[in-house]
Formats: sequence, C-alpha cells, structure tokens
Amino acid sequence: QVQLVESGGGLVQAGGSLRLSCQVSGSIVRFNEMGWFRQAPGKERELVARITRNGSKNYAESVRGRFAISRDIVKKMVYLEMNNLKPEDTAVFYCAAGENSGFSWWGQGTQVTVSS
Repeated sequence: QVQLVESGGGLVQAGGSLRLSCQVSGSIVRFNEMGWFRQAPGKERELVARITRNGSKNYAESVRGRFAISRDIVKKMVYLEMNNLKPEDTAVFYCAAGENSGFSWWGQGTQVTVSS
C-alpha cells in the first residue's frame, strides 16, 4: 500500500514563497516518476513538476523558473519549492507517484492560497 502525505500549504502574499513536502511510504526509487499536480477551482488538474527515477525534471511553462522539484531518497521525501508566488498559483496541490505509465498514487492534497 502506497501512501503519499503532503504538507506545507498555506496562505501567502504574492511574491512570497512556500515549500511543499510529500512523505512517501516505502522506497521512492520504486517509482518511475513522481510529480506535483495542482487543481484550481473550476479547472482541470494539471501537472506542475515531475522528477523521474534518474533525476530528470520537467516543469509546466507557467512555473518554470519559479518552482523547483527535488527529492531526498533517504528520507523518502519529495519537495516543491515555490518562489515568487502569484494569485493564479492558488490551488490544491497534490503529490503523485507512478511505477509504469502514468501516475497511479495520489496524496490527499494541500491548499495553497496566494493573496494579491
């Protein structure tokens, strides 16, 4: 049973920073990829950042240069460092993991609210 538990969300002013954390049950290296998604009210869930087993990273165009995904294999943690936050970043952020194709496991989500 895989469990992903996010933390670190909250309310921040525009231009501020937050770091989201995702605690993973079991070994991270079993997953082909891990990622952070977000879903804003009335919008579809979108991929924000992903990191593959070999450490390659990809970002959505809207966050490139402001967000950074990282992992600590020993601590079984995945992080999303978010800087220069904008009101349009307001969303529920989800940690996700996938072994083969696509993401199969999801956390419960953490709310990020950016005030203008």
